[in-house]
Amino acid sequence: MLDTLTLTNRIKSRAFELGFAKAGIAKARKLDGTFLENWLKNGFHGTMSWMERTKEKRTDPEKYLPGVKSIIALALNYYCKDTPRQPETAQVSRYAVGRDYHKVIREKLQPLCDFIKELAPGAETKIAVDDAPVLDKVWAAYAGIGWIGKHSNLITRDFGSYVFLAEILLTEKLIYDREMPDYCGTCTMCIDACPTQAILDNKVVDSNKCISYRTIEFRGDFPDEWAGKNEDWVFGCDICQEVCPWNKFTQMTQEPDFLPGEGSRFPHLDDICGLTQDEFQARYKDSPVKRSKWEGFLRNARNVQAGKNSFQDGVSKEESPVS
Repeated sequence: MLDTLTLTNRIKSRAFELGFAKAGIAKARKLDGTFLENWLKNGFHGTMSWMERTKEKRTDPEKYLPGVKSIIALALNYYCKDTPRQPETAQVSRYAVGRDYHKVIREKLQPLCDFIKELAPGAETKIAVDDAPVLDKVWAAYAGIGWIGKHSNLITRDFGSYVFLAEILLTEKLIYDREMPDYCGTCTMCIDACPTQAILDNKVVDSNKCISYRTIEFRGDFPDEWAGKNEDWVFGCDICQEVCPWNKFTQMTQEPDFLPGEGSRFPHLDDICGLTQDEFQARYKDSPVKRSKWEGFLRNARNVQAGKNSFQDGVSKEESPVS
């Protein structure tokens, strides 16, 4: 049986071999649920009802894996530079330009779990990506990977905020890392840049106002007050990350699955609006974009077009002579 330090170091080394950019370990414990409870009470989760249903499990990892002692927090860099943009195109968030990260990450987590069980026979593990009832960003901060910025995204000193997060819950005790300090300081660039004022305060985001939520999770027709107000985003939004000073430290991803396909970052609006449901399914079957569903993706594109038309109409009226 390996000693705790050796076990910890070998787990981290294997994580890096599998392609993870950051690895840290936090002691499993029940979390203070006050922040989450207040966020839910204010309705900031919008229509994401599963956040309410799973709130108890989210703050107590014991309810997700009985006997858990350690939480291995992992980060995978997904940043890639933009390709040249053509006219009449829209934007897709950088995280969604490649293969579905859930699949990519799970393909790395399972071998890591198998490796851990070889080193510690009898150990139990459970994996979590962002679709599991685990507070990824909180555990990543406790594990020393980074800190939660004012925009509520995790920021790392090495890769900025363009990282996917995942966890392995483990029933073995490991050596725990120190919590990462908050290095945002007095900067409010993300708050100031948000075009819909979705960032209400330090780390508090109202999903109902967030362009990412509107273009991904929200179902049905947009309320009138949202018409044309999602900038040029048809899936997700990176504005609060683009202005973050810490993202000057971005590095190109080493994961081939995260590299953009042709037209994936800046799709043509007419192309999106002309997609049939079958074409959408075929094109985005292995992409995070499928989360918005065909109806939502077309709705998003039409919303962007409406915004462009409204702007052009406004310019025309301003430039027209007054009789």
